[in-house]
Amino acid sequence: MDNIKESIQSSLSIDGTIGAALGDWSTGFSLGQVSKDENAFSTLKLEQAIALNSEVIKAKNRAREGLGITSPIEDILITLQDQYHLIRICETLEGVFFYMVMEREKSNLGLARLKLRQIEQSLKV
Repeated sequence: MDNIKESIQSSLSIDGTIGAALGDWSTGFSLGQVSKDENAFSTLKLEQAIALNSEVIKAKNRAREGLGITSPIEDILITLQDQYHLIRICETLEGVFFYMVMEREKSNLGLARLKLRQIEQSLKV
């Protein structure tokens, strides 16, 4: 459990990150979450985001399978006018994903994806 907390906490060091969470997409349950500013993106919203984005992952997997694509999903990006929402499927843990919310003006998406992958690879449950 300590590694989960450390991993999620370290994702807040990525430039522009407002909040981050780790979830189980098969159940929609949050395994933990952190937020820089409770008013901006509360832990309750992060828990809801895990549940709702679990459905996004399931839908994308159905679409991928329906198209005969065998390559697994690495990440899913949702771009808003002022935010990026990044869903990173863990390669090392079956059914687990990171969810990050970043301020668009303050973040470097390429660097964020790279750092989140590094965090994910050191994750142990």
